Amino acid sequence: MAKNLITRILINPWQRVINDSRSVGIILFAGSAVSMVLANTDISDAYLGFWNQAFHLPGYLHLPHALLHWINDGLMAVFFFLVGMEIKRELLAGELSSVKKSLLPIFAAVGGMIAPAVIYLLFNKATNYEHGWGIPMATDIAFSLGVASMLGKKMPSALKIFLMALAIIDDLGAILVIAFFYGSAVQWIYLLTGIAITIVLISLPKLKISFGWWNYVLGILLWYCMYNSGVHATIAGVIFAFTIPLSQLEKMQHSLHVPVNFIILPIFAIANTAIVIPDNITHAFTSTLSYGIILGLMLGKPLGIVLACRMLVRLKWGELPAGVNWRQLTGVGILAGIGFTMSIFIAMLAFNEPAIQDMAKVGVLAGSVLSMVIGYVWLRFTSAEKQS
Repeated sequence: MAKNLITRILINPWQRVINDSRSVGIILFAGSAVSMVLANTDISDAYLGFWNQAFHLPGYLHLPHALLHWINDGLMAVFFFLVGMEIKRELLAGELSSVKKSLLPIFAAVGGMIAPAVIYLLFNKATNYEHGWGIPMATDIAFSLGVASMLGKKMPSALKIFLMALAIIDDLGAILVIAFFYGSAVQWIYLLTGIAITIVLISLPKLKISFGWWNYVLGILLWYCMYNSGVHATIAGVIFAFTIPLSQLEKMQHSLHVPVNFIILPIFAIANTAIVIPDNITHAFTSTLSYGIILGLMLGKPLGIVLACRMLVRLKWGELPAGVNWRQLTGVGILAGIGFTMSIFIAMLAFNEPAIQDMAKVGVLAGSVLSMVIGYVWLRFTSAEKQS
């Protein structure tokens, strides 16, 4: 009797949450809303201090020293590992298995990075804000997929996979932009060691060495090298995912699904939305900096993505995912305008003055929220229209 009661009260509702594809998005946005409210109340200092609290680790370890950095560089590497495995499986035996289908998200990501930067520079060329051209180039993969998950069955699986691939390539592009234009100097010893570890991981199956604990040890070392190389640490998750044997992919994806989607992503969302809204918020919306960021995300992303895909399809170098039309692809382009975390990160690197950083954050928030709402409504309407 007691066991059945526990099952009805605790286990069954939890299973329903896990099995509902909309749950991830709802949890992400609910957590983000609460976090932003807390960051702008009387407990703001304590709340922000919690996420930025330092761990006093020995300097020679060269590890992240703050909780927020462990989340963004450590936990999110696990998220990228899961998404990387999904992309690999689709490349080998799924929606991206043909050359034409796999080229489409690559060109879409490139177009979706160039157009926002151009729009930004149209507003800010030869101004004090010119250096921020990289801010609207990034797509936040966690939040864009969160919105996609809220659409449930109205979001075709092929379209979601396309968005996932586009967002990953976009994030890799943003990482390269940071490394070459905003980051510190590349530490070549760490980078070359990371490349060597990658070669070893790729070589293990060819040497008839079965997958085991040594792969994980090498994966952790790969993350450590990427973290210290000056290249964003999360790229290690994608690289490691592509070294996993196909026979292991489904099992590992299944084991990581719940902890990544219901623990890592909510923690990431809550930590990264602890943003203080500046008192002079209205001033932020009268600046060419905000115009460039908002329009770069809202307009530049879908424009660049759709034009790149149109060109590729017209040249017969690519083809749309199965069951996906141009209106739905446009909706994905709008969702890609959710820049958020990576855009805010680039803004912090691009500008040194806190006042300009705050204006840039407001622009990123506005552009991302508008892209969320418009993209969600667009895709929901398009799906409903298609079914009618």
